[in-house]
Amino acid sequence: MSSVAFETQRAALADVVAIPVTPFAADGSVDQDAHRALLRRLLDGGVRTLTPNGNTGEFYALAPEERRLVTESTLDEAGARASILVGVGHDIPTAVASARHARDHGAHMVMVHQPVHPYVSQAGWVDYHRAIAASVPDLGVVPYVRNAQLPGARLAELADACPNVIGVKYAVPDAARFAAFARDAGLDRFVWVAGLAEPYAPSYFSAGATGFTSGLVNVSPAISLNMIEALRSGDYPAAMKVWEQIRRFEELRAANGSADNVTVVKEALASLGLCRRDVRPPSRRLPEERRAEVAAIAAGWSL
Repeated sequence: MSSVAFETQRAALADVVAIPVTPFAADGSVDQDAHRALLRRLLDGGVRTLTPNGNTGEFYALAPEERRLVTESTLDEAGARASILVGVGHDIPTAVASARHARDHGAHMVMVHQPVHPYVSQAGWVDYHRAIAASVPDLGVVPYVRNAQLPGARLAELADACPNVIGVKYAVPDAARFAAFARDAGLDRFVWVAGLAEPYAPSYFSAGATGFTSGLVNVSPAISLNMIEALRSGDYPAAMKVWEQIRRFEELRAANGSADNVTVVKEALASLGLCRRDVRPPSRRLPEERRAEVAAIAAGWSL
C-alpha cells in the first residue's frame, strides 16, 4: 500500500489519541456494557481516534481472549465514527496474531507495545517491529517507543523495510531527546504522537509532535480537545492554561513510578458513576483516604 493510501490513518494520529479504560464487573470479568457506554461517551464527546488495548486499558493484565473482545467491541461500537489503533504486543507470534485479528475485524492501524524483554538490542528492536509490520502490510503501524537508548536512525531503517510504519508514539520523558530522535528519523516522514499525554504535549508539540495520547480523556473529553485545539493554533499560553487545570490529576497518576496511572482514571470515573474502580494486579485500587481528592477534581471538570 502506498504512503498516499495511509493519509487517513496519518490524519487520525495527528489528534487526541484516546486510550480507553477496560472496566471490570464485580466478578472480575470485562464489563462489556460499561465498556461500550464509556466508548460512546468518548465518541459523543468528539473523540475520533481510539486505542483499545493500550496501557490505560490494562493491556498487560488482560487475557488474550479479553484483548480480542476489547478490540471487537471497540470496532463495533465506533463503526465509522472513529479510527481505531489497536494495541498489540508480547512475543512476535502473539503480536502478529493480534494484528491480523484487528485487520480482519476492520481496524486500519496497530500500535506495537515496546518489546517486553530484559535484553533489547537496537537491531533486535528493528527485527521485532519488522516481523509484525510485515505481517499486516495493509495496516498502518505505530511503534510505541519508551527506550531512550534507541536512535532515530533505527526507526528510519524500519520504515525503509516496512513503509506501513507511518507514525510513532514517543514516550521518553525528554523533549530535547524527542526533538533529536524525530529529526534523525525524519520529522516529516512520520506522524509524531506525544506518548506521555497532556503533561508533555506542549513541549513535544513545540518540537514537532502533532498528536498526543490521553487517558485523562476518559474522564473529560472536552479538556483534552481544548488542549489540542490550542496546540494546533500555536496558542501555547492557552495550552498551558489547560495544563494547569490537569496538573494535579496527572501528578497523582505519575507518582511513585506511575503506580496509580490507571487507578486514578478509574477512580475518577467511579466517582462520576461511570464504571467500577477495580483495577487488576499489579495495579491496585486507590486507598480510601485519597479518593476524595480525585472525586473533587473530576466533579470540577464536569461543571
